[in-house]
Amino acid sequence: MFQFGFLCAMSLGLASSVSGSLSFEIHHRFSEQVKTVLGGHGLPEMGSLDYYKALVHRDRGRQLTSNNNNQTTISFAQGNSTEEISFLHYANVTIGTPAQWFLVALDTGSDLFWLPCNCNSTCVRSMETDQGERIKLNIYNPSKSKSSSKVTCNSTLCALRNRCISPVSDCPYRIRYLSPGSKSTGVLVEDVIHMSTEEGEARDARITFGCSESQLGLFKEVAVNGIMGLAIADIAVPNMLVKAGVASDSFSMCFGPNGKGTISFGDKGSSDQLETPLSGTISPMFYDVSITKFKVGKVTVDTEFTATFDSGTAVTWLIEPYYTALTTNFHLSVPDRRLSKSVDSPFEFCYIITSTSDEDKLPSVSFEMKGGAAYDVFSPILVFDTSDGSFQVYCLAVLKQVNADFSIIGQNFMTNYRIVHDRERRILGWKKSNCNDTNGFTGPTALAKPPSLAPTSSPRTINLSSRLNPLAAASSLFIICFISFVSL
Repeated sequence: MFQFGFLCAMSLGLASSVSGSLSFEIHHRFSEQVKTVLGGHGLPEMGSLDYYKALVHRDRGRQLTSNNNNQTTISFAQGNSTEEISFLHYANVTIGTPAQWFLVALDTGSDLFWLPCNCNSTCVRSMETDQGERIKLNIYNPSKSKSSSKVTCNSTLCALRNRCISPVSDCPYRIRYLSPGSKSTGVLVEDVIHMSTEEGEARDARITFGCSESQLGLFKEVAVNGIMGLAIADIAVPNMLVKAGVASDSFSMCFGPNGKGTISFGDKGSSDQLETPLSGTISPMFYDVSITKFKVGKVTVDTEFTATFDSGTAVTWLIEPYYTALTTNFHLSVPDRRLSKSVDSPFEFCYIITSTSDEDKLPSVSFEMKGGAAYDVFSPILVFDTSDGSFQVYCLAVLKQVNADFSIIGQNFMTNYRIVHDRERRILGWKKSNCNDTNGFTGPTALAKPPSLAPTSSPRTINLSSRLNPLAAASSLFIICFISFVSL
């Protein structure tokens, strides 16, 4: 989710970088892992047309592997396994003393980290599992954490001083979202976020985050248990980990097709990764890059435009004329019959799968970044069943951007890549990866450990063609996808 405005005024100040990295397991909202823990009640079936319609709906609403041996890998102290560096969406994060776990959504398009806190009926407190069991979600309470402290209005972090009764009052914040009626309000607090090394050595850090006393709109529908912003801003968690001296100013994400993954703080990537400079054209807080040309099959389109890599967007959105140039050239090279436009699909270019369908016959898609590095898309398509289940189709998972003046590289184009966000060097790096690293961390305390997440299920195969496999998890959507901004 992209967050605009005034949170940038909450300056923590940059600290010198130190060696070290932090990692934890992540899951997306519609993944089988999260549905097993939190329940699938009301959620679309992964791989169905309704599933992708839900993803695109939330996208529209929010518009606006090789490790460096010199780096120390660190995980959240609650002990999530990192056996696969894969699809980034959720992390089990532990906060406070005693530690409590929260199923936190991760987003590179916003900067503030907030948790549901001291709220009444507006907080989602539980969800039903597929087996009918209700799982309780934790609500943060500063008064029950011995390490919690308030952020007062005289703090340099307080952007809403004009709404304070006195300099020593709690600093308020309010975030409104573009989706109708969606907002989070509360106060800023400080507390400890629990991390540990692979060997179990504690690496805790004090961070500032929002104590969200009210969540409205989409927060009621999707049961957000907190959002962690990862954008380039002093109030963002990566900056605070640098300030605390537990990680250098960089982190990596690896996205796999199975809906499961890790994020590693302090990871600056490897010497053989490809890189391009962050352009800062859209906003200094976003991970935007300059694309100098792109290739669809054998056709090269010489052009230059800016796009943002956003972990909170399910599929890729391109503005004109780039959308038409890419989709038209893709369509002209596809041998399969195009799906009728009368079918209710979020994508414009969809094709019917037959016994002769072969993914090797589809045109490849690649981008050339500023500096000359090539970014090859592993698979630009998504495969799903039609609503009545009578046949299966694949679609070019690219949408026309009409609600903003910039393009977004969504998660479906990041699949099977380890993406490095090197904020210190101001570069975006990438390297092909099977996103299958295993570390098997064990947390030091069971008090903060959330319910066990189910193993990742194998992708459903297409019985009409062994060449085209469903890529459901490859473009799953961040829990809430809409533009956010701070209202002063």
